[in-house]
Amino acid sequence: MSKRNRAKKRGSKLIRRKVDKTALPPGSLIRETAGPPAKVPLALIDYDASQATERTLDTIAQALPFKDRPTVTWINIDGLDADTIEAIGKTFGLHPLVQEDIQTIGQRPKCEEYPDYLFLVTDMVRFDEAGQGLTFEQVSLILGPRFVLSFQERPGDVFEPVRARLRTGKGRVRTMGADYLAYSLIDAIVDHYFTALEGLGAQIESLEEQALSESDPTVVGRIHGLRQELSLMRRSVWPMRDLLSTLQRTDSPLVSESVRIYLRDVYDHTIQVIDTVETFREMAAGLLDLHLAAVSNRMNAVMKVLTIIATIFIPLSFFAGVYGMNFEHMPELKWTWAYPLGFWAFIVVVVSSMLWYFRTKKWL
Repeated sequence: MSKRNRAKKRGSKLIRRKVDKTALPPGSLIRETAGPPAKVPLALIDYDASQATERTLDTIAQALPFKDRPTVTWINIDGLDADTIEAIGKTFGLHPLVQEDIQTIGQRPKCEEYPDYLFLVTDMVRFDEAGQGLTFEQVSLILGPRFVLSFQERPGDVFEPVRARLRTGKGRVRTMGADYLAYSLIDAIVDHYFTALEGLGAQIESLEEQALSESDPTVVGRIHGLRQELSLMRRSVWPMRDLLSTLQRTDSPLVSESVRIYLRDVYDHTIQVIDTVETFREMAAGLLDLHLAAVSNRMNAVMKVLTIIATIFIPLSFFAGVYGMNFEHMPELKWTWAYPLGFWAFIVVVVSSMLWYFRTKKWL
């Protein structure tokens, strides 16, 4: 990946989306004015202890028959199309501000309580093996009495293990309520924090060896990129701790006592992720110090050699300067052996003496 592409990739993370909403009332959705309406995939899974039905919906109206069933319904929406969000909001009674928050990405993870549902915002973090960096995606969850709605920015997620358990009936998810399904989705997101940290840990190990190389000019840029990734990771994980803490303490009947125990386990995992992120940040800062120290040591070694050479040539330059003067009455100039013995022998003695002195002082 070129430097320009890496910079563009990092910039897109820092400023996830820039939408001008000035002069728009609260709760307004942004609609794309160019091109045909977007086709947003709607995946539905309806299940109970005995069965699981999975289908793809063309319109949100096809989900109406599942709304009042005693089963649990999970609808996953890949995309943030305003018309789709508005249709879902009307069908499930979502507040306009909730609809706006779903479409506005780049928010901090949070938990908001409403009379008939809970609104959760999380960050899904994955390690990109090809780009050797992290990808961040906002996931919004609506937890209702018998349903869960999940909104993603684009197709592709970390929820496939949850879908597999729903299809096969393994685990507790098909015997529990919608709150357990919401917990399972959050748990899958937190579990992939560890996977992302494994990728960053491998980068740190690789950079530890390269940081000692003063000849690689790209090390500083890669260390800076790693520190930026860790800062973004920290910004996603710390609010997740508050979200889970709020879910554990909420008085909402949508979260049962049996699920609070599982939420406490995810909370502990989040604390582990936070500790690991802080450790990695300290290690990344140490890598930069290590590289700068290696460069400085190399520079000091070069300066040491140049200083010794200059020191050796100071008396030689003085001797050559004295006998290079154009005075007529300099008796040494009339000697037969003045040049080989008086000049070169003296130079050899002076240089040898200085080298011996430097060696005894362990400067060489």
